[in-house]
Amino acid sequence: MSIEVQLHNRVLRVKLNRPEKRNALNLATCRALNQAILDANRNPAVGAVLITGAGPAFCSGMDLREAEHAGHTALADAHDRLFTIREWAEKPVIQAVHGPAIAGGTGLAANAHVLFAAEDASFGLTEIRLGLWPVLIFPAMIAAVGERRAVELALSGRIFSAEDAHEYGLVSEIVPQDELQSRALAFAEMVAGSSAMALRSGLDYVRRIRGKPLGEALEIGRTMRDELMRHGDFAEGVRAWKEKTKPDWPSLREV
Repeated sequence: MSIEVQLHNRVLRVKLNRPEKRNALNLATCRALNQAILDANRNPAVGAVLITGAGPAFCSGMDLREAEHAGHTALADAHDRLFTIREWAEKPVIQAVHGPAIAGGTGLAANAHVLFAAEDASFGLTEIRLGLWPVLIFPAMIAAVGERRAVELALSGRIFSAEDAHEYGLVSEIVPQDELQSRALAFAEMVAGSSAMALRSGLDYVRRIRGKPLGEALEIGRTMRDELMRHGDFAEGVRAWKEKTKPDWPSLREV
C-alpha cells in the first residue's frame, strides 16, 4: 500500500509508505492521499489529520520514472488536488517531516496548516534542475514563505535546512528527531479535541478572507463570530472557563 491510514483519538494518521522509493509521489499515492483527506472531511469522528513518512525520507517529490510514462491528464489532476489541500481540507492538517522533503515533498509540506520538522529535515524546490518550474506548488509556497523567497528558492533550486525553513515560515517548530512523532501526535490530539464547529469555521474563515480587502474580511468575520457565539460550543466553552473544567463540546457529542 502506498499509504497507511489509522484513526485513533480523533486523529487520522496518514503515513506515506513507499520507503524503498523515498516516498516518491506516484499517481496511486497522490490519489490515496487525496482520498484520505476527503474521507476525513466527511467523517465527524476525525478531528485532525497527521501526515508522516515511512523510512529515511519524508517525500522525495514526484516519481520521475512513472511520470515519464503516466497519462499527463490523470497525474495533473491528482497533483492539482494534492497541492491545494489547504484550499479544501475541512480538518486541520498537521505534518511531521524528517529527512528530505524535496520538490513535491516541499509542496506537500507547504500545504500543512502546522508543520513539525526534525532537526535532520531538508527541503528544496529543485524542479529547475530538471528544466521545470514548481508551478503547481508555487501558490502554497508563496503563502508559506512569501513571493520573493519562493522565487529565490525556485530559481536556485537549492536545498535548505529545517532551521532555514523555520526562519522562512515554512516550518512551525523544529524538534529532535526522536521526539518528532510524539510531539506532532500530541499536538494533533490536542487540536482534535477542540470544538469541531470552531475548527471547521476557522479554516473556512481563513480561506474566505484570503485576498479580500480589510473591510470585507471584517464583515465576514463579524458574521462568523455571531454564528459561533450562537452555537452550543461557545456556551460550553464559557461554562468550562468559569468552572475551570474541561469543555464537553456539543459538536463532539454529535459524533
